[in-house]
Amino acid sequence: MPERLNIDAPLWDQSTFVGRFKHFLWVTDPRTCIEKEDVLDNAKVLVEQYRKGTEPPGTDLEQIIYAKKLYESAFHPDSGEKQNVFGRMSFQVPGGMAITGAMLQWYRTIPAVIFWQWVNQSFNALVNYTNRNAQSPVSTTQLGVAYVSATASAMITAIGCKTYWQKRASPFVQRYVPFAAVAAANFVNIPLMRQTEILYGIDVEDEKGRKVCQSKYAAVKGITQVIFSRVVMCAPGMLILPIIMERLEKYKWMQQIKPLHGPIQVMFVGCFLVFMVPTACALFPQKCSITTTTLARLEPAEFEKLQKVCGADIPPRVYFNKGL
Repeated sequence: MPERLNIDAPLWDQSTFVGRFKHFLWVTDPRTCIEKEDVLDNAKVLVEQYRKGTEPPGTDLEQIIYAKKLYESAFHPDSGEKQNVFGRMSFQVPGGMAITGAMLQWYRTIPAVIFWQWVNQSFNALVNYTNRNAQSPVSTTQLGVAYVSATASAMITAIGCKTYWQKRASPFVQRYVPFAAVAAANFVNIPLMRQTEILYGIDVEDEKGRKVCQSKYAAVKGITQVIFSRVVMCAPGMLILPIIMERLEKYKWMQQIKPLHGPIQVMFVGCFLVFMVPTACALFPQKCSITTTTLARLEPAEFEKLQKVCGADIPPRVYFNKGL
């Protein structure tokens, strides 16, 4: 009998960047966004059946692997709930390319900057909420405060940069206003959308998947890595594309097709994001870890909980889902 697939483990080695890149290239495939709801639901059922060893007779490995792909792209790893399609990481390419391309194209006036920063932060807020650590519930009030604060920070940064650079910098430098605003807003949006994790900690498990305690330090570490990954995700498109467009717009044929500059930038951003979404997600392991010595030093009360659960057999490291 052929060896059964571990349905809950990635297909590639997650201890290496290459393995994580292959995994996220596979699971963030934008084509999964257009699968019908019943197909996604059936994929979840098949995964659950396979986990119990009760899948329908004749089900081949290829069907199992595709069901696993759909399940991991559309359902939250903590709660198992279906995610909003616009908040899934698999929607980052189509959603991100449209919004980022628009921000890079329409940056010349303050109303345009304000509008597109609002659209972008609304999208980011949805993505951050969808991909949070689902073990830490967030109230409606907290979500509202986080959304308003992050959107305001992006707009203030964008308007400030635009106003300051408008008289002091060249039109080329002004093309970087959107990136400055997006990078600054990430440092506000993500921590605020996941503030419950920072305030109360997140579940931490041993190698066997047994919950041993909750850790605020783990939450801070995971969120910090997510912020860095998000900035890296958008950086190449928003830093390199202005150089490309500055050169292209000098050609006469480009000047004759100005209405197409927006769609052209959208397509360019899409080319960047196809590779940058899995690259950014793969920078750090999804199953992040901290040493128990660090836990004992920074959170002694939680370390005592760990000792009660594990007894004398204290593991060297404990693990948690950092979110995306």
